[in-house]
Amino acid sequence: MRPVRLLAIGWLVHLKMLSQSVFDGLLGVLWPLFFATVAFFMFRAGAGGETLVYAALGAAVMGIWSTTSTTASSAMQRERWHGTLELLVTAPAHFALVLLPVTIAMSTVGLYSMTATLLWGRLGFGIEVDVERPAAFAVAVVATVASIGSLGFLLAVSFVRYRTAWALGNMFEYPVWLVSGFLVPLSLFPDWVRPISWLLAPTWGMTAIREASLGESPFPDAAVCAGLGLAYVTLGVLVVERVLKGARADGSVTLA
Repeated sequence: MRPVRLLAIGWLVHLKMLSQSVFDGLLGVLWPLFFATVAFFMFRAGAGGETLVYAALGAAVMGIWSTTSTTASSAMQRERWHGTLELLVTAPAHFALVLLPVTIAMSTVGLYSMTATLLWGRLGFGIEVDVERPAAFAVAVVATVASIGSLGFLLAVSFVRYRTAWALGNMFEYPVWLVSGFLVPLSLFPDWVRPISWLLAPTWGMTAIREASLGESPFPDAAVCAGLGLAYVTLGVLVVERVLKGARADGSVTLA
C-alpha cells in the first residue's frame, strides 16, 4: 500500500502546486481555446450541425493532451534547473513513483482546458454537448486523463537526460492529436496511419468520450485506453531502469 499512498499524495501535492501557477493556468486554458476557435469556425463553415459537437469534444480532449505533452517532457528539466534532479533520482522511493504523479497531475490540470473549451463552444458558438450517459462519460474522461498522464510519464523518462526535452515533447504535440482523431476522423487517414493511432491511448479515450456523449457504451474503448496507459507505465519503468543504470555508470543524469 505504500506505493499507492505515495502516488496519491504525490498527485495531490503536485496538483496543488500546478494549480497555483497563474501563468500555467492561463496558458493551459487560453492556448487550447485558440485551436478550438479555429476548429469551430472551420466546422461551422463546412458541414455544421452534429459535426460541431464532434469538434467540441475533440478540441476539449486536445486541451488535455496539449497541457500534458510539452510540460511532461520538460518536467525533469525544471528539476534540473532547480538543482533537485539528482536528489529525486537518489531518493529512497523508486524514481518512477516520484515522476508518475507529476505527469498525472499535469493531465488532471488539463481538465481546466476541457471545461473551458466546452464552455467556450457553448457560450461563443452555441454548441450544446448533450451527454446521454453522464456516469459513463465521467469514466471515459478519467480513463483518458490517466492514460494521457501515463503517456506523458513515458515521454518524461525517455527525455530525462536531455536538456532539449521540452522541444522534443513539443514535437509530439501536434502529430498525436492529429492521428488520435481529435478533429480529423481516422477514416480519412491512409491505412498505414491507423495502426499507429490504435497504439495511442488518446485515440481510444476520444472514441469512448464520444460514445458516452451519444448514449453508446464507452466501456470497451475505455478499457483499451486504460490498458494502454498501464502499458505506458510498464514501459516507462523499464526506461527508468535503463536511464538510471546509465546515469550511475556516468556519474551524472545529464548527457546533453
